[in-house]
Amino acid sequence: MKKLGLFLMALGLLSVTACTSTKLTSSWKTPEARLQQDNKIMVIALVPAKERNLRIQMENNLVSELKKEGYNAVSAYATYGPDDELGKGDEKAALRKFRNSDVAQVMTIAMVDKSREKTYVPNYGPYGYPYYGGFWPYYRGWYGRMYDPGYYQVNTKYQWDTNLYDLKEKKLIYNAQTDSVDPPTAYRQAYLFAKQIVKDMQKQQLIAKN
Repeated sequence: MKKLGLFLMALGLLSVTACTSTKLTSSWKTPEARLQQDNKIMVIALVPAKERNLRIQMENNLVSELKKEGYNAVSAYATYGPDDELGKGDEKAALRKFRNSDVAQVMTIAMVDKSREKTYVPNYGPYGYPYYGGFWPYYRGWYGRMYDPGYYQVNTKYQWDTNLYDLKEKKLIYNAQTDSVDPPTAYRQAYLFAKQIVKDMQKQQLIAKN
């Protein structure tokens, strides 16, 4: 019984962890596009002003992951500060700003949606497993499992759209869409997001693997 209880506890922890996720849902790259390591990439997170900390984390983590691969990435927030127009969601304005600069590519991370979803979670109660000690306890256990009321939980879901523009070619060369569900912190969401994006850029052969 003790082993069974520990197993059920572990299963419960896994189900809670499973609710928190960051995953790539789609991506696309221009054929033959490939980034050069000496070209500067400006990373800009386009989020509401009240999400300033999230903007900082999204930019910093993606910059960090790109630098690990040998690419010259910089954060727009770190470069221009909090009062710059770049964080207000206007991609065209951001692109115009860098036309005559040393920036070769602009990578925008746009929060396209942040929503709260309600889902029902069954509550199996104290008798969530069969008890083999006689017919009545066994029956009582499954009765409790079937009729104990469950509860509703609310999950926060972020949807991100990432675009990489080549300023010399004046065109979009990469796009990726990701979802994050119930990230525990802004840092954790940004960290997992950056890992996913860089991994996909390598898979798409947009950047080289170290």
